[in-house]
Amino acid sequence: MQQFSVGNLTYASGPSNFGEDWARLSAAYVATRTFRERVLQDDSGEGTTGVDDRYAQRYFENIGAEIMGAGMFGLHANPDDADWQGWWGEDPPFHVPVFVLTHTARPPLDMAGGTSFHFLSASPQEALDTAIEAAGGGDVRIGGGAETVREFLRAGLVDDLHVGIAPIILGRGTRLWDDLRGLEEDCEVSSEAAPSGTTHVTFRRKP
Repeated sequence: MQQFSVGNLTYASGPSNFGEDWARLSAAYVATRTFRERVLQDDSGEGTTGVDDRYAQRYFENIGAEIMGAGMFGLHANPDDADWQGWWGEDPPFHVPVFVLTHTARPPLDMAGGTSFHFLSASPQEALDTAIEAAGGGDVRIGGGAETVREFLRAGLVDDLHVGIAPIILGRGTRLWDDLRGLEEDCEVSSEAAPSGTTHVTFRRKP
């Protein structure tokens, strides 16, 4: 599992990004009590409650809006399906306005639980301004994919970045850090290892 928090913003990679490796990448996150409650709507109380769950809780704290790329919403796999409503069923786990960056014009989509999808052709700054207004004082989370996160990082719009590193080797995929040399120089960096083997690294922009 990889998750990136972007100063009022956060990215969590999804199955559309990692294909067959998604289960191994996300295993520690999926095992948490928070994931089971917030995403699977499982109120049994089951799930891990340690370090990984603490970061999973942080993923949902004070979120007022979300930004994601067209790939995370699934438009790359369903470009001609006017009825496509995302991967998450009738009650997506966001429960806030979600702004999907795409060049494909679509009307807004209202879902159960307070989630609404809005489709924008906009720069990172324009999208962030729109999402901040919709968030009503809450934080804005970046929902991926990796290229979308990189655009916000390159634009200097990331205040808080959390990267969860799973102990597996892919050997392929999008390189998050390309063209971002020295990103850490303006940040306070901390790391924490979980019993699952996941290493949580956090970059917080210095005041």
